[in-house]
Amino acid sequence: MFDMFGNIIRNLFSEPATRRYPYDRRECFKNARGQMGGIDIEKCIFCGICAKKCPSDAIKVNREEKSWEIDKFKCIICGVCVEACPKKCLYMEEQHQTASYIKEKVKCTQLQNGKPVAPEEKENAKVS
Repeated sequence: MFDMFGNIIRNLFSEPATRRYPYDRRECFKNARGQMGGIDIEKCIFCGICAKKCPSDAIKVNREEKSWEIDKFKCIICGVCVEACPKKCLYMEEQHQTASYIKEKVKCTQLQNGKPVAPEEKENAKVS
């Protein structure tokens, strides 16, 4: 019975054992994979090796349109695509992205005049 009171008194006057997460974020561990960061589209040669090596089939590469696309909901964060890329244009980020309720795809699509074109701009570029 007295052991329980000792624990109560100790816990009342000590700091909490957990972090206040949104306010106190923990530093990432060294060599943490985190999440798929993206692509440096200007270095990419659209060879498709990353898509072939991806075990979850999350990456789609189209040589004709010069487009690269990843479905982050399929990605298992293994880093195989980053290791397989011959131009080292793919990268991983240490920080995890917060959860999302909306299924979105991150697109780094089509190059025009050596610059990436956003999906909205691509539609406008085709019309004009």
